[in-house]
Amino acid sequence: MRLNEQEIVNAICLHISERKQISPNQVNVELMWDEDLGYSAEVQAEGRSQILIEANMLEAIERYVLKQYDQRVFRSQIHLDIEDEMYADIHD
Repeated sequence: MRLNEQEIVNAICLHISERKQISPNQVNVELMWDEDLGYSAEVQAEGRSQILIEANMLEAIERYVLKQYDQRVFRSQIHLDIEDEMYADIHD
């Protein structure tokens, strides 16, 4: 299974909205990659900005796959990568 960049953003929006008990529409996400720091996401919600590290992103993807696809996956099965855009490959 492969999640595209928009699905990763959706996963993070849903994850943050559940944690903060707000609407997913109130969450803005910008995905980032840095050679030294790896994958991260800048999240803006409730007038505040925070940076999610890769582990947080993987947690959001785990929950998204469970809720949207009814499949239980673990972080070790998720691999983030970038070609033209960021994507997540999920291996069995």
